[in-house]
Amino acid sequence: MPLYEYQCKSCNNTFELRQKFSDAPASECPQCGGPVEKLISQSGFSLKGGGWYGDGYGSSKAAPSCPSGGSCAGCPSAS
Repeated sequence: MPLYEYQCKSCNNTFELRQKFSDAPASECPQCGGPVEKLISQSGFSLKGGGWYGDGYGSSKAAPSCPSGGSCAGCPSAS
């Protein structure tokens, strides 16, 4: 769920709310009950799990060698 930042127009209290996309925006300050406005703030995210880099695509592993030593007709190392 996204984290939204709001600021009260009456007391300048700044607070964050974790809301679903389908939730209505906050309309009153939890501190004084005054009207609030949604702020545009910098978002953050985190990547979890191994991902493509952790699965070996980001490493510099050597290409597998030909099992027949390069003597097969379809082998790119055969000349």
